[in-house]
Amino acid sequence: MRLPSPLTGALFALFSLPLLAAADPALTVTADNPTGIAAPGQKIVWHVAVSDDPEHKIQNGTYVLKKGGAEVIGQGKLTFGAEPATVETSLNGPGTVLAEFDAPVEGKKPLQAFAGAAVEPGKLRPSLPAPADFDAFWKAKIAELTAVPENAVLEKSDSGKEGIDYWKITMDNIRGTHIHGQVARPAAGEKHPALLIVQWAGVYPLPKTFVTDRAQEGWLVLNILAHDLPIDNPKEFYDEQGKNALKDYTSIGNEDRETSYFLRMFLSCYRAAEYLSKRPDWDGKTLIVSGGSQGGLQSFVTAALNPKITAVLANVPAGCDNTGAEAGRNPGWPYWKNHTQGRDAKKVMETSRYFDAMNFAARIHCPTLVGMGLIDVTSPASGVFSAFNQIKAPKEIVVIPNSPHQNVNGVQGPFYKREGEWRAALVKGQPAPVQPNTAVAP
Repeated sequence: MRLPSPLTGALFALFSLPLLAAADPALTVTADNPTGIAAPGQKIVWHVAVSDDPEHKIQNGTYVLKKGGAEVIGQGKLTFGAEPATVETSLNGPGTVLAEFDAPVEGKKPLQAFAGAAVEPGKLRPSLPAPADFDAFWKAKIAELTAVPENAVLEKSDSGKEGIDYWKITMDNIRGTHIHGQVARPAAGEKHPALLIVQWAGVYPLPKTFVTDRAQEGWLVLNILAHDLPIDNPKEFYDEQGKNALKDYTSIGNEDRETSYFLRMFLSCYRAAEYLSKRPDWDGKTLIVSGGSQGGLQSFVTAALNPKITAVLANVPAGCDNTGAEAGRNPGWPYWKNHTQGRDAKKVMETSRYFDAMNFAARIHCPTLVGMGLIDVTSPASGVFSAFNQIKAPKEIVVIPNSPHQNVNGVQGPFYKREGEWRAALVKGQPAPVQPNTAVAP
């Protein structure tokens, strides 16, 4: 048998490899000001181009500029040529701008991209003040909860990690409901700083790693589910719940503050923090709460309602500025104003004020770290800035100009880096390493 020559073999190997697929065209946006923060009257400039379109088939597009993500303040056409298309705008006072860019592609979905900017974000304020009886209402609800025995039940299980103890936990909540979660801590040592982790939106189980990873850092960790459900059933169970009983759960009971789905959820957070503070293995000093999106909302709530919380770590907090439309701004998730069909819209929006992260933020008195994106349409920048501005404590905000709500391609890395640095300091009993962002100061 004759073996192929080295050249023949190399050619065979080359032509037997799969051909590399060409990248799909995309809109790319660059800003003259990479921070995304501008002064009143200062030009906000974006350059829009088409990448991976060697034959220049995509030549035209459109743009829309929305103040507060809602009010259209500019729109027009884009022409793509040898140079990128340029879009300019400005604001004379405090506000945010969301830019939406589109370009049609024959036979395919249009290309889309976003950009954002903020002007004097430190001066943004709530769309409406808190209800006059906001504090009285929540004081009464905590009293209702306190009248219900905690009845914590722990079920020890294998943590899956050496040197880490793990339990599932259930506790009682108001009106016959329950709290479900998981606890982990280092097996060695008698006292530990405590961390409460609250969850983002959706219906899903809780992986053990949510607590065991943090326990490996030295934390006593409690992670609770947002729903009255077991934490480790098969995926099909949660899919079924999400399609039926808990479909659109955020709108359940939304005409009355006594029946809103968020009432039980928020009181779960309060009780979870209380539980940690009573454990004999808590160090009695450090008790922080952490979460993203819906978890960011719950983090604000927990720190506002429970003065034992010593720090907050909240990424892209949802539920800010539920009544944003009153100020011409786009409110974010859970979009109370969009869930009024067949209901009394006035009652729904009045109820929303008792569950607005902005009103809880004003009652936070411990160091707080917040992450947010200027192109986030789930937690719009105007609402997050307005809520952040209400916090009466040392605080730090990580503004990521090109971040949507999700951590796409690791874009939220700057926040997670700072979050890790905060945790590393706090777990040692050190002060929160607050670095105020002077660009967003009032």
